Amino acid sequence: MMSTNNIPACPQGSHRLPRRTLLRAAGMSLGLPLLESMTPAAGSAFASASQDTGSAPVRMACIFVPNGVIQPKWRPTVNGYTRGKDGQLEADGKSGNVDSRDWEISDSLRPLSAMKSQINLIENLALDNGRAGKDGAGDHARGGSTFLTAARPVKTSSAIRLGISVDQVAATALAGKTTLPSLELGLQGSRNAGSCDSGYSCAYSSNISWKNETQPMPKETIPRLAFERMFGSGDAAAQRERREMRRSILDIVRGDADKLMRQVGETDKRKLDEYFSSVREIELRIERTEEEDRASLPDLQVPYGRVSAFREHARLMFDLMVVGFQTDTTRVATLMLDTAGGNRTYSEIGVNDAHHGMSHHRNKEDIVAKIQKVDHYLIEQFAYFVEKLNATSDAHGTLLDQSMVLYGSGLGDGNRHTHHDLPIVLAGGAGGQIQTGRVIRYEQEQPMANLFLSMLDCMGTPAEAVGDSTGLLNGLKA
Repeated sequence: MMSTNNIPACPQGSHRLPRRTLLRAAGMSLGLPLLESMTPAAGSAFASASQDTGSAPVRMACIFVPNGVIQPKWRPTVNGYTRGKDGQLEADGKSGNVDSRDWEISDSLRPLSAMKSQINLIENLALDNGRAGKDGAGDHARGGSTFLTAARPVKTSSAIRLGISVDQVAATALAGKTTLPSLELGLQGSRNAGSCDSGYSCAYSSNISWKNETQPMPKETIPRLAFERMFGSGDAAAQRERREMRRSILDIVRGDADKLMRQVGETDKRKLDEYFSSVREIELRIERTEEEDRASLPDLQVPYGRVSAFREHARLMFDLMVVGFQTDTTRVATLMLDTAGGNRTYSEIGVNDAHHGMSHHRNKEDIVAKIQKVDHYLIEQFAYFVEKLNATSDAHGTLLDQSMVLYGSGLGDGNRHTHHDLPIVLAGGAGGQIQTGRVIRYEQEQPMANLFLSMLDCMGTPAEAVGDSTGLLNGLKA
């Protein structure tokens, strides 16, 4: 890594900065967004200072939600087609693969309306290893554990065994190219011991990211710790001192930041101003959340904190992921909005019943309406993330242009515990490799692992197999 102290003093804007320039001080480091000063055109005399070839990296984010969705409210209307049995799209009595740009967004996906041209809805993907087979009950644990691995979890509460997840395949291949190989986030803490679902270890329900067959990647649920993981140097004493003094990271690295401002042109100055403001805003929101949490500690009747906690918690984590991608701190991130079989309530939208409990709705209209309201609310948070990526510039367009953002659940229908026709959204064009704005439905059920292989191919980290994959997902790439 390089700090600004490694850069020779030069006239303003006249040299090329290394792509991985960091601002450092007092055990903290702050990455920077891609600036004009970091491109080859910024000065050939300093081109050798960076190993960056100028090609834009592709990023991957994977967002998990539990308990499936209300399918009729999720599936879009595709003009010229009707929904046949099991949701198949049919035209004039003929079925087959469907790849359409002529569609209307559904009720549950309405928050994504503004991003319709930059998402793909992929239908008839399945996680076969999530199905019961001879293992009986435990669909929620299998739905969570297979979501990014597509591997069969061994039914046990102790000697866990699964498989490497798609994010970790990419992270391993990209090791050394970013400060963090990957970033694992969540809104609920992990339990890796004991049984959480019909004899399955809690590790299966608590984690979607797996480094290998027996090692889940620990996820960070506290925004402050996630922030310091991204920008800290690993010096625990310095981080503790900083927290006690309540100093902003921008205050700590101010000397480096001021020096950098004197070395770049006006365009880069504006970009840095926007970036520093964004980091400062995240810090202030974290501090405000911490203060409110401390104030609410005596209220033991609120199991999930303040009424507004979920929305703010989720958006803070999304903002950290945006900054992580913007600064190339990491290119791989995962976020669990809840654990598999999660029983969170959503009082802020008038849903006071537990999510998992409601998912066994037995087609009762009032309960179905509540779950659909939750589906809509979760997509609203995802839309916030997608729009933020789309509003953040990159040298080759926007962060969304250069990303693949997977959103979905390991269950299709929570009431019936199905593992087929999963609710899957894939946002972003992966640097022009994926045509967006489509509804893609496969006539024959496809392994979700084939989507993983295609995503790895787009990341420049191809793999021979993931889970039960049979090959690349036909028709996804441009």
